[in-house]
Amino acid sequence: MSTILQLERVTKTYRKGENEVHALVGVDLSIEPGEFLAIVGPSGSGKTTLLNIVGCLDSPTSGGVRYNGTPLGGLKEDQLSDYRKKHISFIFQSYNLIPVLTVRENVELPLVIERKLSKAEARARAEKVIGEVGLAGLEERYPRELSGGQEQRVAIARALVKDPYIVLADEPTANLDSRMAEEIVDIMKEINRTRGATFIFSTHDPLVQKHARRIVTIRDGSVHADERK
Repeated sequence: MSTILQLERVTKTYRKGENEVHALVGVDLSIEPGEFLAIVGPSGSGKTTLLNIVGCLDSPTSGGVRYNGTPLGGLKEDQLSDYRKKHISFIFQSYNLIPVLTVRENVELPLVIERKLSKAEARARAEKVIGEVGLAGLEERYPRELSGGQEQRVAIARALVKDPYIVLADEPTANLDSRMAEEIVDIMKEINRTRGATFIFSTHDPLVQKHARRIVTIRDGSVHADERK
């Protein structure tokens, strides 16, 4: 099978005063289309840094990332922006919903930014995805009127509305009880199955690890284990 993402000797070093912190140390990793992959490890091991580099929210100190064979390090800022808008979506632990926008408006937002669809087309696509995550009928509610699990579903719908190739999810179940976490994981598994989107999780949650089809363990910034189920 072809490789959608290739990390080659990726290193990330931060400076804190006179000290250097090595968040990633020579990470090699190949990810195929349609994977449902969990990156696990203790706090501070480099999980979130790895997701940020794949999503071009951060850049490696050395080494590089290839997307479908194209080196991301050689892209200009506008090209990186296009990569993020067209190919990648993010699901954050804190949801990052805009409180003054309704559910529908939050989900529509990536389409509004892209300006490729008419207002009616964007609304129709947003409402379709809202239904897929089980929130039909709540389109006009505001985030403050939702439960934590419902807010996470809105965040998932917003991530999926532009039909991305890769979804990066940073601790997506951390703020949910076990029942709601199970429902959220089931939604993401179904999207992975029906749309073929590649899911990459940073997680401590044993539930996510149980459902992942591949687990990459990172310790002290390096890949310690890579297990396929």
